[in-house]
Amino acid sequence: MNFDFKWFINLFPIVLPSLKLTIEMSLISLLFTLMLSIIISIIRYYKVWGLSQIFGIYITFFRATPLVAQLFILYFGFPSIIPALKSMTAFQATVIALTLNTASFMAETLRAAIESVEKGQLEACYSMGMTKYQTMIRVVLPQAFVVALPSLGNQFIGIIKGTALGFTVGLADIMAKAKMEAALSLRFFEAYLCVTLIYLVIVVFMEKLQGLLERKIQKFC
Repeated sequence: MNFDFKWFINLFPIVLPSLKLTIEMSLISLLFTLMLSIIISIIRYYKVWGLSQIFGIYITFFRATPLVAQLFILYFGFPSIIPALKSMTAFQATVIALTLNTASFMAETLRAAIESVEKGQLEACYSMGMTKYQTMIRVVLPQAFVVALPSLGNQFIGIIKGTALGFTVGLADIMAKAKMEAALSLRFFEAYLCVTLIYLVIVVFMEKLQGLLERKIQKFC
């Protein structure tokens, strides 16, 4: 079967409306990932007994297992043993899986960035009467985010690409829409190429935006 360029071009207007769902998943997952990562990184930095060990196990598990397996366990496995989770939607399951998976990497990135801040700055803050919480929020975290920005940007890009797994649990994202259209005409190559190009444009845009942000921040450092 030859490549159908006209069908390929006509597919974009059909698939692109589903991009809204991909963007929503990405942004919501990023928000929750940042919140969870900050909490975990601070707990592990201060070595809070009990919680630090629990989060260590969590990090090991989610870094060592495939995202798709985590998503399937969350969406298909847990509801079968916990009835309260049967109302969980595919969107919610995908966001939770992306959040838990990415946070296991981002938390360690932030912890390393926090540890890179000079200890002398912390001691100076304590001598001025600032609490650990105030020192972390006002002094340490702003510097840590600057250090970790390149890695955080890459992890956000990973979230965007990870949303493509949503179609495996029934989400009508751009991947699912393209696959459904391909099934009707057997134009799978054109369909997957269309999705690939859409993700490519998004990721290249994010990389350019990340680079611009890094340059802006460096002017003030």
